[in-house]
This record gives sequence, structure tokens and C-alpha cells, in this order.
Amino acid sequence: MIFSYLSHWRASRAKQKERTDRINDLPVEYHAAITSKDQEILNHDVASLVAKVKSGDVDPEGVLLAYSKRALKAHSKTNCLTEVMISKAQAAARQCNRTGPLAGIPVSVKDTVGVAGFASSIGYSSPSWLDPFQKDAAIVRLLRDAGAYPFVKTNVPITLLSFESSSDLWGRTTNPYSSKHSAGGSTGGEAALLAYGGSRLGIGTDVAGSVRIPAHYSGIYTIKCSIGRFPKVGNATSVVGQEGIPPVYSPMTRTLEDLDTFWRAVVGMKPWLYDDSCDPIPWRTVNLPKKMKLGILWDDGVVTPSPACKRALQIVVSLLKEEGHDIIAIDPPSPFRALQIGSQLMANAFVAASSTIRWCESNDPGVAAGLSGLRIPRILMKLYAWFHRYILRDSIYATLVEGWHVKDGQALYALVGQRNIYRAQWFEYWQETELDFVLCVPNALPAMKHGDSARLWKACGYTFLFNVLDYSAGVMPVTRVDRTLDKLSPAFRPRNKIEADAYTGYDADDMHGLPVGVQIVGRRLEEEKVLEGMKLVEGLLKKSGAAYAHGPL
Repeated sequence: MIFSYLSHWRASRAKQKERTDRINDLPVEYHAAITSKDQEILNHDVASLVAKVKSGDVDPEGVLLAYSKRALKAHSKTNCLTEVMISKAQAAARQCNRTGPLAGIPVSVKDTVGVAGFASSIGYSSPSWLDPFQKDAAIVRLLRDAGAYPFVKTNVPITLLSFESSSDLWGRTTNPYSSKHSAGGSTGGEAALLAYGGSRLGIGTDVAGSVRIPAHYSGIYTIKCSIGRFPKVGNATSVVGQEGIPPVYSPMTRTLEDLDTFWRAVVGMKPWLYDDSCDPIPWRTVNLPKKMKLGILWDDGVVTPSPACKRALQIVVSLLKEEGHDIIAIDPPSPFRALQIGSQLMANAFVAASSTIRWCESNDPGVAAGLSGLRIPRILMKLYAWFHRYILRDSIYATLVEGWHVKDGQALYALVGQRNIYRAQWFEYWQETELDFVLCVPNALPAMKHGDSARLWKACGYTFLFNVLDYSAGVMPVTRVDRTLDKLSPAFRPRNKIEADAYTGYDADDMHGLPVGVQIVGRRLEEEKVLEGMKLVEGLLKKSGAAYAHGPL
């Protein structure tokens, strides 16, 4: 055990020293203040910057310099970076395809993304995780062909199964708007970097909300795609073979305009020629009807949205209603049923993702809590569930506890069957109601405080629902927490343990100024439509004078 302890801390110190050395060894101009020329580059959206690179008005090396300076500032404030690849990116900038749809653009990527010559440790210190990749992942090869190149990797939680991003290996990423709060997880480093302006285009993954929660917490834009729309082959994962709720790679951006540019560029490069898991679906033009039918999921029946998150949703709903759209409160197939099925499908992942954690290596608090439940004898868990169901009258929590155990192959097959039945029920409901979109909060609460995942890890229903369904789901910022408007009513009483645990972390005064988003959901493979829905909402926010703006950082 003592050897494991020493090896772990040596590896952690070595990786952090390597990161520091890579930063310190950069040419002097990368440590200089941001100039007016740099700022001009940073102010351009991606489409206009690409046009300037193509015309020769802007040099790709100048673009890399500007964004590297800003990324290093973001890192100094939020600890958002893992592998610093700027030195190698200098050659990539010089040699980039200046005719591609992303000509000259540096792209930040989640730590899991495979980049030749660099590790994807996912926060683990075990030597097998620290070996550099021998080849680029499919998405990296596509980006290079499009004229872009990766320049930094961003922080994640050890195991990838958390809404905060921390590990002994890389440390904790903080929210750019509050050092006391999480930037989200598992793609939290990416969200912090984008929110700070250290990148415009980023790539993350999502299996229960891992691009959408960070977008909500940090005030950026994303669309979680359906399976088969975005390249994912050739990357690292903490849970190999987990296909009950398959993870998807998805783009994340600082602005909605950049999200549009990024999606069109990637799909325009025909990702199915780089990754055989991608469906050969070209980018489609979508014209939304002038009057749409929008279903609002006000409450998932498990955790009621906090005043701040409900207010953000109400702002959007009011604007859509004023615009003449048909707004209905929906009562779909039970969202709790999705949480029940999804959590059981993911139970084994907690064991697999923790299997390479060394003795003395810190696990995520939420994963550790879930893992402890899996280790308790089932007879005791049944008694615990019985107590919650019949003594505390909490059938929600009791049902989840009953299903929280490691599954064998036959049980997983049965759960996949239940998942498919549930998907069919939602399909029929959507057909019958003829909805254009579903709108809801991305999470019941704004950004959590560091360490709160031990209590909040179960409160993921608003995002996890759409992973279970494999729907396209976008998140965009709408407003910020207001200590006066968003106070919790003294009359509030939690309905179940999950809600009670979640609301221990809600404090409008402490959260004042944190971003708050809304989630816009389409059906499977409707990424283009979701993007248009997000454009509609952003246009209405601007028209009303309430457009979201990145705060001073």
C-alpha cells in the first residue's frame, strides 16, 4: 500500500510539473499581456476569423498566440487545463489547411480526446493512463483536415461520472464566475475555458449531462447530439463497452454563432468518412414554422426547479408566448422512469470507472457515495429501501435504492429492453401531441459548491432523461442568479430525499451572478432543428433587451 501511495503522489506531482514546464517553456510572447491586436482577434466570431485567415488578413500563428494567452489566463484563474499542447500547435498553425472550413482555428478538447503524443489520463495516476496516444482520434483528424488543430486539453473529474471536475492528478477546476462553485462536469474544464474566452470551439462528451450541465453552470452553448452524429472513435473512456446509455461526443462553444459554424463545419467534412460509427447524414436546412407547439416540462417529479432555474425557463416561455407560439405544459411518460432505468444501466459503470483508482487516490465524492451503496449487501439495501418506502413514505428514493446494484449480463439485457419500451412510449407521446420542441431546465439548481456532488449526484434527471431517449438537446444561457428574485420560499418542503439533498446546496445569495440556462430538446438526430430553436430563443432575448452577455472575468 505504501508503494501505491508513493507512486500515486509522484505521478500527480510529475504531471502537474510537466504542465507547468510546458507553460513556462513557451516563447516569451506567450507570457506577454494581451495586445490590442490579440484582442481584435479574440473579438471575432469563428466564421469571420476563418474568412480573414483565408484572405490572408490574419495569420493562423497570430490566432494561436491570442487564444493561448487567454487560455493561460483562464487556467491561472480556474485550473481548467490538463495537457498543454501549444508548442506542438505552433507547427500545426503554420502548416494548417488555409482553405478549410475551420482554417487557422485552435480548438480545445476534453482530456479524453485522443491526440498523438499526449496522454488522456482522465485524472487517474496509474501508469497505464499516462502513456501518450500513438495516433489522433477521428475527430482530431477531421479537425486537422478542416484547417483547425487542438492546442489544449481540459480538465475532467476522475471517473468522468460527476458534475464537478477534480482529481489528485490535475486538481480542481473552478467556475469562472465564482471560485467556490463548480464549472460543471464531466466536461467542466472545457466550459470554464470557453466561458473565460480562452477558446471559442471545444469538444466534450455527454452520458448524463456532461456537456449540458457545464454549459448551464458556466454560461456557454452546446447541443448534445444523438448517437451517430458526431465522431467518437479513438478516444479514451473510463468505462469501455458501456452501451446501455452510450456516451456521445458533442461540440461546445462560447457563442451560438460559433456553435452553428462548428456544427456545419464538422458535418460538412463528412464525419462518416473518419468514423464508421457516424451516420452518413449531411447538414440539413431547417425552416421552423411561424407558429410552433412547444411542450414545457416544468417539473420532472423528482426535483422541482429552483427559483433561479424556473425563472430562466419562465423568461423564455413568456417570450415565446408573446411571439404567438402555442405553449402547453406536458405530462409525458414518467421522467422518473427514465432515471430509474438509466441509473440501473449505469450502476456497473461506477465499479468499472473506479477499478483503476489506486489505494489512497481520491475518488469523486458522488461516485464514492454511489460505490458505497453498491458494496452494501443487497439484503441491507432492501431493508433501507423498505424503511424509505413505508416509514418515510418516500417511494421515489426507495425505488432507486432497490435497483442500485451490480447487474449481470441478463439483467442488463432486460434493462435495455425496458429502455427501448420507454423510448417507444415517448415516441408515441410526441407523435400524439405533435410537439416541435420540449423545453425544460438543464438542472434543478445552478452551479453546485465544490464537494456537493456527494449529495447532488442523483439529481441529474433533467439531462439524463434525454440520454436515455437519445434525443438532441441544446443548452444555452439565459440569465444569472439574482439574490433578491431567486430566494427560496420559506414554505418549500422537499418531496423526497433526492430533492432534500439537492436543496441543501441552494443559496441564492451565495449563488448571485452565476449563469442559468435553459434546455431546448428535439427528437433523435434533430440537431439542425434544435440549433434553429436556440437561434429563435436568442433572437427573442435580444429583441426584448434581455440578451445574455458574458460577464467581466
